[in-house]
Amino acid sequence: MYIAGHLGDTLDLRLFLTIGMMGSGFFVGLFGMGYFWNVHEFWFYLLMQMVAGMFQATGWPSVVAVIGNWFGKRKRGLIMGIWNAHTSVGNISGSLLAASVLEHGWGWSFIVPGVLIVFGGVIVYLFLAAYPEDVGFDGNIDGAASDLMPNTTVDDGADEEAQVVTKDVGSRKGSVRRRSIGLVDACMIPGVIPFALCLFFAKLVAYTFLYWLPFYLTQTEIGGEYLSVKSAGNLSTLFDVGGIVGGILAGYISDKLSARAITAASFMYAAIPCMFLYRSYGGVSMSANISLMMVTGLFVNGPYALITTAVSADLGTHRSLRGDSRALATVTAIIDGTGSVGAALGPLLTGFISTRGWDGVFIMLTLGAFIAGLLLSRLVMAEIAEKASKPLSSEAQNSGASASQPLLHEER
Repeated sequence: MYIAGHLGDTLDLRLFLTIGMMGSGFFVGLFGMGYFWNVHEFWFYLLMQMVAGMFQATGWPSVVAVIGNWFGKRKRGLIMGIWNAHTSVGNISGSLLAASVLEHGWGWSFIVPGVLIVFGGVIVYLFLAAYPEDVGFDGNIDGAASDLMPNTTVDDGADEEAQVVTKDVGSRKGSVRRRSIGLVDACMIPGVIPFALCLFFAKLVAYTFLYWLPFYLTQTEIGGEYLSVKSAGNLSTLFDVGGIVGGILAGYISDKLSARAITAASFMYAAIPCMFLYRSYGGVSMSANISLMMVTGLFVNGPYALITTAVSADLGTHRSLRGDSRALATVTAIIDGTGSVGAALGPLLTGFISTRGWDGVFIMLTLGAFIAGLLLSRLVMAEIAEKASKPLSSEAQNSGASASQPLLHEER
Protein backbone atom coordinates (compact mmCIF):
# COMPACT_ATOMS: atom_id res chain seq x y z
CA MET A 1 0.00 0.00 0.00
CA TYR A 2 2.88 2.40 0.67
CA ILE A 3 4.10 1.90 -2.90
CA ALA A 4 0.59 2.04 -4.32
CA GLY A 5 -0.08 5.38 -2.65
CA HIS A 6 3.00 6.98 -4.15
CA LEU A 7 2.09 5.60 -7.57
CA GLY A 8 -1.46 6.91 -7.16
CA ASP A 9 -0.09 10.44 -6.85
CA THR A 10 2.26 9.91 -9.79
CA LEU A 11 0.02 8.17 -12.33
CA ASP A 12 -3.43 8.83 -13.75
CA LEU A 13 -5.80 7.80 -10.94
CA ARG A 14 -8.47 6.55 -13.34
CA LEU A 15 -6.11 4.18 -15.14
CA PHE A 16 -4.39 3.18 -11.92
CA LEU A 17 -7.70 2.22 -10.29
CA THR A 18 -8.82 0.36 -13.41
CA ILE A 19 -5.66 -1.74 -13.53
CA GLY A 20 -5.88 -2.42 -9.80
CA MET A 21 -9.50 -3.57 -9.95
CA MET A 22 -9.03 -5.77 -12.99
CA GLY A 23 -5.87 -7.35 -11.59
CA SER A 24 -7.58 -7.94 -8.25
CA GLY A 25 -10.60 -9.55 -9.88
CA PHE A 26 -8.46 -11.71 -12.12
CA PHE A 27 -6.39 -13.22 -9.30
CA VAL A 28 -9.36 -13.60 -6.96
CA GLY A 29 -11.00 -15.53 -9.78
CA LEU A 30 -7.87 -17.65 -10.24
CA PHE A 31 -8.01 -18.51 -6.54
CA GLY A 32 -11.51 -19.87 -7.09
CA MET A 33 -10.43 -21.74 -10.21
CA GLY A 34 -8.30 -23.91 -7.93
CA TYR A 35 -11.54 -25.69 -7.04
CA PHE A 36 -12.34 -26.60 -10.64
CA TRP A 37 -8.72 -27.41 -11.50
CA ASN A 38 -8.55 -29.64 -8.44
CA VAL A 39 -5.46 -27.84 -7.15
CA HIS A 40 -4.30 -28.96 -3.70
CA GLU A 41 -0.97 -27.16 -3.52
CA PHE A 42 -0.60 -24.60 -0.73
CA TRP A 43 1.84 -22.44 -2.70
CA PHE A 44 -0.79 -21.86 -5.42
CA TYR A 45 -3.36 -20.35 -3.04
CA LEU A 46 -0.71 -18.43 -1.13
CA LEU A 47 0.60 -16.88 -4.35
CA MET A 48 -2.89 -15.99 -5.64
CA GLN A 49 -3.76 -14.32 -2.32
CA MET A 50 -0.54 -12.32 -2.21
CA VAL A 51 -0.77 -11.06 -5.80
CA ALA A 52 -4.47 -10.25 -5.38
CA GLY A 53 -3.59 -8.33 -2.21
CA MET A 54 -0.99 -6.30 -4.08
CA PHE A 55 -3.57 -5.25 -6.66
CA GLN A 56 -6.19 -4.57 -3.99
CA ALA A 57 -3.74 -2.24 -2.21
CA THR A 58 -4.15 0.21 -5.11
CA GLY A 59 -7.77 0.82 -4.19
CA TRP A 60 -8.07 2.69 -0.93
CA PRO A 61 -5.39 5.39 -1.38
CA SER A 62 -6.68 6.11 -4.86
CA VAL A 63 -10.39 6.37 -4.06
CA VAL A 64 -9.75 8.61 -1.04
CA ALA A 65 -7.62 10.81 -3.29
CA VAL A 66 -10.44 11.05 -5.85
CA ILE A 67 -13.05 11.99 -3.25
CA GLY A 68 -10.59 14.40 -1.63
CA ASN A 69 -10.09 16.10 -5.00
CA TRP A 70 -13.82 16.69 -5.41
CA PHE A 71 -14.85 17.78 -1.93
CA GLY A 72 -13.32 20.55 0.15
CA LYS A 73 -12.70 20.54 3.88
CA ARG A 74 -15.84 22.39 4.90
CA LYS A 75 -18.15 19.35 4.98
CA ARG A 76 -15.61 16.66 4.15
CA GLY A 77 -16.16 14.71 7.38
CA LEU A 78 -19.89 14.19 6.85
CA ILE A 79 -19.59 13.59 3.11
CA MET A 80 -16.81 11.04 3.52
CA GLY A 81 -18.58 9.47 6.48
CA ILE A 82 -21.59 8.76 4.30
CA TRP A 83 -19.40 7.69 1.39
CA ASN A 84 -17.36 5.38 3.65
CA ALA A 85 -20.51 3.34 4.35
CA HIS A 86 -19.65 1.45 1.16
CA THR A 87 -16.97 -0.49 3.06
CA SER A 88 -19.49 -1.97 5.49
CA VAL A 89 -22.04 -2.48 2.73
CA GLY A 90 -19.35 -4.31 0.77
CA ASN A 91 -18.48 -6.50 3.76
CA ILE A 92 -22.13 -7.45 4.23
CA SER A 93 -23.08 -7.92 0.57
CA GLY A 94 -19.83 -9.75 -0.21
CA SER A 95 -20.44 -12.25 2.57
CA LEU A 96 -24.04 -12.80 1.48
CA LEU A 97 -23.02 -13.14 -2.18
CA ALA A 98 -20.30 -15.67 -1.42
CA ALA A 99 -22.68 -17.67 0.78
CA SER A 100 -25.42 -17.67 -1.87
CA VAL A 101 -23.28 -19.55 -4.42
CA LEU A 102 -21.39 -21.73 -1.95
CA GLU A 103 -23.67 -24.71 -2.49
CA HIS A 104 -22.46 -24.94 -6.10
CA GLY A 105 -18.82 -25.25 -4.97
CA TRP A 106 -16.56 -22.92 -2.98
CA GLY A 107 -14.80 -21.83 -6.16
CA TRP A 108 -17.84 -19.82 -7.20
CA SER A 109 -17.57 -17.79 -3.98
CA PHE A 110 -14.37 -16.31 -5.43
CA ILE A 111 -15.13 -16.30 -9.15
CA VAL A 112 -18.41 -14.37 -8.90
CA PRO A 113 -16.95 -11.51 -6.80
CA GLY A 114 -13.87 -11.51 -9.06
CA VAL A 115 -16.04 -11.00 -12.14
CA LEU A 116 -17.91 -8.17 -10.42
CA ILE A 117 -14.64 -6.43 -9.55
CA VAL A 118 -13.50 -6.60 -13.17
CA PHE A 119 -16.86 -5.18 -14.27
CA GLY A 120 -16.40 -2.39 -11.73
CA GLY A 121 -13.00 -1.66 -13.26
CA VAL A 122 -14.62 -1.21 -16.67
CA ILE A 123 -17.14 1.25 -15.17
CA VAL A 124 -14.31 3.21 -13.52
CA TYR A 125 -12.37 3.40 -16.78
CA LEU A 126 -15.39 4.64 -18.74
CA PHE A 127 -16.89 7.14 -16.32
CA LEU A 128 -14.55 8.20 -13.50
CA ALA A 129 -13.42 11.83 -13.48
CA ALA A 130 -10.57 11.73 -10.98
CA TYR A 131 -10.06 15.50 -10.92
CA PRO A 132 -12.60 18.34 -11.24
CA GLU A 133 -10.24 19.96 -13.72
CA ASP A 134 -10.63 16.97 -16.04
CA VAL A 135 -14.21 18.02 -16.82
CA GLY A 136 -13.66 21.78 -16.86
CA PHE A 137 -14.20 22.74 -13.22
CA ASP A 138 -11.94 24.91 -11.13
CA GLY A 139 -10.49 22.61 -8.47
CA ASN A 140 -9.12 25.48 -6.34
CA ILE A 141 -12.44 26.37 -4.72
CA ASP A 142 -13.42 24.70 -1.45
CA GLY A 143 -16.78 22.98 -1.51
CA ALA A 144 -18.80 20.43 -3.36
CA ALA A 145 -18.42 19.66 -7.04
CA SER A 146 -21.38 21.89 -7.82
CA ASP A 147 -19.46 24.81 -6.25
CA LEU A 148 -16.38 24.22 -8.35
CA MET A 149 -17.51 26.15 -11.41
CA PRO A 150 -15.06 28.82 -12.59
CA ASN A 151 -15.61 32.05 -10.65
CA THR A 152 -15.16 34.40 -13.59
CA THR A 153 -17.37 37.26 -14.75
CA VAL A 154 -17.47 37.72 -18.52
CA ASP A 155 -19.90 39.09 -21.03
CA ASP A 156 -22.04 36.82 -23.19
CA GLY A 157 -19.73 37.13 -26.15
CA ALA A 158 -16.78 35.83 -24.16
CA ASP A 159 -18.55 32.80 -22.63
CA GLU A 160 -17.31 30.33 -25.19
CA GLU A 161 -13.72 31.58 -25.00
CA ALA A 162 -13.75 31.42 -21.18
CA GLN A 163 -14.95 27.81 -21.28
CA VAL A 164 -12.19 26.84 -23.68
CA VAL A 165 -9.55 28.50 -21.49
CA THR A 166 -10.90 26.84 -18.35
CA LYS A 167 -10.89 23.37 -19.89
CA ASP A 168 -7.39 23.89 -21.21
CA VAL A 169 -6.15 24.87 -17.75
CA GLY A 170 -8.00 21.91 -16.25
CA SER A 171 -6.34 19.47 -18.63
CA ARG A 172 -2.94 20.72 -17.52
CA LYS A 173 -3.71 20.59 -13.80
CA GLY A 174 -5.87 17.48 -13.70
CA SER A 175 -4.54 14.02 -14.42
CA VAL A 176 -1.20 15.16 -15.76
CA ARG A 177 1.69 17.53 -15.05
CA ARG A 178 1.56 17.43 -11.26
CA ARG A 179 4.41 16.26 -9.11
CA SER A 180 4.06 13.82 -6.24
CA ILE A 181 5.97 14.03 -2.99
CA GLY A 182 8.03 11.22 -1.52
CA LEU A 183 7.10 8.97 1.39
CA VAL A 184 9.57 10.67 3.73
CA ASP A 185 8.25 14.13 2.85
CA ALA A 186 4.69 12.92 3.37
CA CYS A 187 5.62 11.59 6.81
CA MET A 188 6.89 15.05 7.71
CA ILE A 189 3.43 16.61 7.25
CA PRO A 190 2.24 17.49 10.77
CA GLY A 191 -0.21 14.89 12.08
CA VAL A 192 0.55 12.06 9.65
CA ILE A 193 2.62 9.93 12.03
CA PRO A 194 0.33 10.31 15.10
CA PHE A 195 -2.78 9.44 13.08
CA ALA A 196 -0.97 6.52 11.37
CA LEU A 197 0.03 5.05 14.73
CA CYS A 198 -3.45 5.66 16.11
CA LEU A 199 -4.96 3.80 13.17
CA PHE A 200 -2.58 0.88 13.82
CA PHE A 201 -4.39 0.20 17.10
CA ALA A 202 -7.82 1.31 15.87
CA LYS A 203 -7.70 -1.19 13.01
CA LEU A 204 -6.29 -3.85 15.33
CA VAL A 205 -9.50 -3.54 17.34
CA ALA A 206 -11.86 -3.18 14.36
CA TYR A 207 -10.48 -6.09 12.34
CA THR A 208 -10.36 -8.41 15.34
CA PHE A 209 -14.11 -7.90 15.63
CA LEU A 210 -14.54 -8.27 11.88
CA TYR A 211 -12.80 -11.66 11.67
CA TRP A 212 -13.45 -13.17 15.09
CA LEU A 213 -16.92 -11.94 16.05
CA PRO A 214 -18.81 -14.75 14.21
CA PHE A 215 -16.70 -17.40 15.96
CA TYR A 216 -17.07 -15.64 19.31
CA LEU A 217 -20.86 -15.68 18.93
CA THR A 218 -20.88 -19.44 18.36
CA GLN A 219 -18.78 -19.96 21.49
CA THR A 220 -20.82 -17.70 23.78
CA GLU A 221 -24.16 -18.57 25.34
CA ILE A 222 -26.74 -15.93 24.43
CA GLY A 223 -30.05 -16.08 26.26
CA GLY A 224 -29.32 -19.64 27.34
CA GLU A 225 -28.60 -20.87 23.78
CA TYR A 226 -25.67 -21.20 21.40
CA LEU A 227 -26.00 -19.86 17.86
CA SER A 228 -25.36 -21.89 14.75
CA VAL A 229 -22.51 -20.89 12.47
CA LYS A 230 -24.92 -19.42 9.91
CA SER A 231 -26.91 -17.46 12.52
CA ALA A 232 -23.72 -16.14 14.10
CA GLY A 233 -22.46 -14.97 10.70
CA ASN A 234 -25.71 -13.15 9.98
CA LEU A 235 -25.83 -11.60 13.45
CA SER A 236 -22.26 -10.33 13.24
CA THR A 237 -23.17 -8.10 10.29
CA LEU A 238 -24.96 -5.81 12.75
CA PHE A 239 -21.55 -4.75 14.02
CA ASP A 240 -20.95 -3.29 10.55
CA VAL A 241 -24.36 -1.62 10.64
CA GLY A 242 -23.30 0.16 13.83
CA GLY A 243 -20.04 1.01 12.08
CA ILE A 244 -21.91 2.77 9.27
CA VAL A 245 -23.70 5.00 11.78
CA GLY A 246 -20.43 5.58 13.65
CA GLY A 247 -18.56 6.70 10.53
CA ILE A 248 -21.27 9.19 9.59
CA LEU A 249 -21.62 10.48 13.15
CA ALA A 250 -17.86 10.90 13.63
CA GLY A 251 -17.59 12.80 10.36
CA TYR A 252 -20.51 15.08 11.24
CA ILE A 253 -19.22 15.85 14.73
CA SER A 254 -15.68 16.51 13.50
CA ASP A 255 -17.05 18.97 10.94
CA LYS A 256 -19.13 20.80 13.53
CA LEU A 257 -16.28 21.02 16.02
CA SER A 258 -13.56 21.45 13.38
CA ALA A 259 -11.63 18.98 15.53
CA ARG A 260 -10.70 15.65 13.94
CA ALA A 261 -8.32 14.53 16.71
CA ILE A 262 -10.74 15.30 19.56
CA THR A 263 -13.51 13.38 17.79
CA ALA A 264 -11.36 10.35 16.98
CA ALA A 265 -9.86 10.14 20.49
CA SER A 266 -13.26 10.55 22.16
CA PHE A 267 -14.73 7.71 20.12
CA MET A 268 -11.79 5.44 20.94
CA TYR A 269 -12.12 6.12 24.67
CA ALA A 270 -15.90 5.59 24.51
CA ALA A 271 -15.32 2.20 22.85
CA ILE A 272 -13.56 0.91 25.99
CA PRO A 273 -16.62 0.75 28.30
CA CYS A 274 -18.75 -0.44 25.37
CA MET A 275 -16.49 -3.46 24.83
CA PHE A 276 -16.51 -4.18 28.57
CA LEU A 277 -20.32 -4.06 28.66
CA TYR A 278 -20.60 -6.25 25.58
CA ARG A 279 -18.35 -8.89 27.10
CA SER A 280 -20.14 -8.75 30.48
CA TYR A 281 -23.79 -8.44 29.43
CA GLY A 282 -23.94 -9.52 25.79
CA GLY A 283 -25.00 -13.02 26.78
CA VAL A 284 -28.02 -11.92 28.84
CA SER A 285 -30.39 -11.94 25.87
CA MET A 286 -30.42 -11.61 22.11
CA SER A 287 -31.74 -8.05 22.26
CA ALA A 288 -29.02 -7.03 24.71
CA ASN A 289 -26.36 -8.63 22.50
CA ILE A 290 -27.62 -6.85 19.38
CA SER A 291 -27.87 -3.46 21.11
CA LEU A 292 -24.44 -3.63 22.70
CA MET A 293 -22.87 -5.00 19.51
CA MET A 294 -24.18 -2.13 17.40
CA VAL A 295 -23.12 0.51 19.93
CA THR A 296 -19.67 -1.07 20.14
CA GLY A 297 -19.44 -1.11 16.34
CA LEU A 298 -20.40 2.57 16.30
CA PHE A 299 -17.55 3.64 18.57
CA VAL A 300 -14.96 1.19 17.22
CA ASN A 301 -15.51 1.89 13.52
CA GLY A 302 -16.27 5.61 13.86
CA PRO A 303 -12.67 6.82 14.35
CA TYR A 304 -11.36 4.16 11.97
CA ALA A 305 -13.65 5.51 9.23
CA LEU A 306 -12.84 9.14 10.07
CA ILE A 307 -9.06 8.69 10.02
CA THR A 308 -8.94 6.70 6.78
CA THR A 309 -11.11 9.23 4.93
CA ALA A 310 -11.49 12.85 6.07
CA VAL A 311 -8.31 13.00 8.16
CA SER A 312 -6.23 11.47 5.36
CA ALA A 313 -7.71 13.89 2.83
CA ASP A 314 -7.11 16.88 5.13
CA LEU A 315 -3.47 15.96 5.64
CA GLY A 316 -3.02 15.19 1.95
CA THR A 317 -4.05 18.77 1.13
CA HIS A 318 -2.18 20.34 4.04
CA ARG A 319 -1.14 23.98 3.77
CA SER A 320 2.52 22.94 3.98
CA LEU A 321 2.21 21.56 0.43
CA ARG A 322 3.03 24.11 -2.23
CA GLY A 323 2.25 24.42 -5.89
CA ASP A 324 0.80 21.42 -7.70
CA SER A 325 2.23 18.80 -5.34
CA ARG A 326 0.17 15.66 -4.95
CA ALA A 327 0.02 13.96 -1.58
CA LEU A 328 -3.55 12.68 -1.13
CA ALA A 329 -2.90 9.06 -2.13
CA THR A 330 0.56 9.00 -0.54
CA VAL A 331 -0.66 10.24 2.85
CA THR A 332 -3.68 7.92 2.75
CA ALA A 333 -1.40 5.00 1.99
CA ILE A 334 0.94 5.80 4.88
CA ILE A 335 -1.92 6.10 7.36
CA ASP A 336 -4.01 3.16 6.14
CA GLY A 337 -0.97 1.00 5.38
CA THR A 338 0.23 1.40 8.96
CA GLY A 339 -3.28 0.61 10.13
CA SER A 340 -3.30 -2.54 8.00
CA VAL A 341 -0.32 -3.86 9.94
CA GLY A 342 -2.48 -3.62 13.05
CA ALA A 343 -5.35 -5.21 11.16
CA ALA A 344 -3.14 -8.23 10.49
CA LEU A 345 -1.65 -8.36 13.99
CA GLY A 346 -4.92 -8.18 15.96
CA PRO A 347 -6.61 -11.28 14.51
CA LEU A 348 -3.29 -13.15 14.64
CA LEU A 349 -2.85 -12.46 18.37
CA THR A 350 -6.49 -13.34 18.99
CA GLY A 351 -5.87 -16.82 17.64
CA PHE A 352 -3.36 -17.43 20.42
CA ILE A 353 -5.01 -15.49 23.25
CA SER A 354 -8.50 -16.96 22.72
CA THR A 355 -7.22 -20.45 23.58
CA ARG A 356 -6.87 -19.20 27.18
CA GLY A 357 -10.26 -17.56 27.28
CA TRP A 358 -12.07 -14.59 25.72
CA ASP A 359 -11.43 -12.28 28.67
CA GLY A 360 -7.81 -11.99 27.54
CA VAL A 361 -8.94 -11.02 24.03
CA PHE A 362 -11.13 -8.21 25.34
CA ILE A 363 -8.32 -6.98 27.57
CA MET A 364 -6.13 -6.77 24.45
CA LEU A 365 -8.87 -4.87 22.57
CA THR A 366 -9.40 -2.48 25.47
CA LEU A 367 -5.70 -1.79 25.70
CA GLY A 368 -5.53 -1.21 21.95
CA ALA A 369 -8.37 1.32 22.04
CA PHE A 370 -6.76 3.14 24.98
CA ILE A 371 -3.38 3.41 23.24
CA ALA A 372 -5.08 4.61 20.03
CA GLY A 373 -6.68 7.50 21.91
CA LEU A 374 -3.51 8.20 23.85
CA LEU A 375 -1.47 8.60 20.66
CA LEU A 376 -3.62 11.57 19.66
CA SER A 377 -3.11 13.37 22.98
CA ARG A 378 -0.72 15.99 21.58
CA LEU A 379 -3.05 16.79 18.68
CA VAL A 380 -6.05 16.88 21.02
CA MET A 381 -4.30 19.36 23.32
CA ALA A 382 -3.34 21.49 20.31
CA GLU A 383 -6.97 21.60 19.11
CA ILE A 384 -8.21 22.48 22.59
CA ALA A 385 -5.60 25.23 22.93
CA GLU A 386 -6.51 26.62 19.53
CA LYS A 387 -10.19 26.81 20.39
CA ALA A 388 -9.52 28.28 23.82
CA SER A 389 -7.40 31.07 22.33
CA LYS A 390 -9.86 31.96 19.59
CA PRO A 391 -12.26 34.78 20.56
CA LEU A 392 -15.92 33.89 20.38
CA SER A 393 -16.60 36.96 18.26
CA SER A 394 -14.10 35.72 15.69
CA GLU A 395 -15.87 32.37 15.53
CA ALA A 396 -19.18 34.11 14.95
CA GLN A 397 -17.73 36.14 12.09
CA ASN A 398 -16.15 33.11 10.47
CA SER A 399 -19.46 31.26 10.48
CA GLY A 400 -20.91 33.72 7.98
CA ALA A 401 -20.79 33.85 4.21
CA SER A 402 -17.02 34.16 4.15
CA ALA A 403 -16.45 31.02 6.26
CA SER A 404 -15.01 29.07 3.36
CA GLN A 405 -12.25 31.57 2.72
CA PRO A 406 -9.99 30.65 5.69
CA LEU A 407 -10.51 27.01 4.90
CA LEU A 408 -9.58 27.67 1.31
CA HIS A 409 -6.19 29.07 2.34
CA GLU A 410 -5.61 26.26 4.82
CA GLU A 411 -6.39 23.47 2.37
CA ARG A 412 -5.03 24.61 -0.94
